[in-house]
Amino acid sequence: MKLIVLLFVGVILYLISRSYKTEDYNNIKLDVKQKFDGNIADHEAGLLVALMAKVAKADGQVCELEAEVLKHTFTDISSHFTNSEEVRDQLKSIYAKEKESFDNTIDIATKYLKLTKRDYHKRLKVMEYLLNIAFIDGDFSQTELMITEDIANALEIKRTDFENMINQFEIFYKNRAASQKTSIDDAYKRLEATKDEDFASIKKKYRKLVRQYHPDIVTGQGADQATIDQANTKLQDINEAYEIIKEHLGK
Repeated sequence: MKLIVLLFVGVILYLISRSYKTEDYNNIKLDVKQKFDGNIADHEAGLLVALMAKVAKADGQVCELEAEVLKHTFTDISSHFTNSEEVRDQLKSIYAKEKESFDNTIDIATKYLKLTKRDYHKRLKVMEYLLNIAFIDGDFSQTELMITEDIANALEIKRTDFENMINQFEIFYKNRAASQKTSIDDAYKRLEATKDEDFASIKKKYRKLVRQYHPDIVTGQGADQATIDQANTKLQDINEAYEIIKEHLGK
C-alpha cells in the first residue's frame, strides 16, 4: 500500500509541475533547477504545502501514511531547487505553522487560484492530491469534507468534478478495505486459526505447520520431489499468512 501511495505522489507532483513557469519565482520549473530567493510562502510550492497542512490535520491527527506522503512531497518539491535543503526546511516550517489553524484556508486557496487561473487541469490534480491525503487513512471525516469543499470552492473546482473525485476515492478505499479483510480471513484460514485466538496460540499453530511442511523435514521422510515442491509452496503460504496476521495485530 505504501508503494502505491508513493507512486501516486510522484505522478501527481509531475502532473502539477510539468507546466509550471518561473516568472517572479511564483512557480516551479520542472526541467531546470532554480535557486529560490523569494518568500516561499507566496510561491506555488509554499501554498500547496499550506493547503496540504490544512487537509492533513482536518481530522485532528496525521497517520503514518500521511506523514510518508508529506515527507516525500517536501523532498520532491525541494529537489527542483539548487538550494534544496533550505527550501525543504522552509516548506516544513510552513506546514508546521499552517496546520495549527484553519482560519486562513480560503485565503491560501484564493492565492493559489491566482497563480493557476488559466490552468484548471492543474487545479484538478491538486484537488485530487489533497483528497488523497484526506482519504489515505481510510476514513473521510465530516471535517475533512468541509475543509476540502472550502478549498475546492476557492479554487473554482466544478462541483461535479469535486463530487466525482470523492466518489472515486470512496470506491477505491471501500474495495481496498474489502480486499484487506479477505486477506486477513484467508491468513487465519491458512494457519488453521481463528480471530478469537490470542497471538500466543496463533504462533504455536504457525510453528506446528512450519515443522509439518518444512522441505528438509519432508525430504527426511522420504517424499518424492513433487511432494517436496508442494511442501515448499505451502510453507511460503504459511509464512506469508503469519506476517499478515502479525501486521494486523501490530506484533
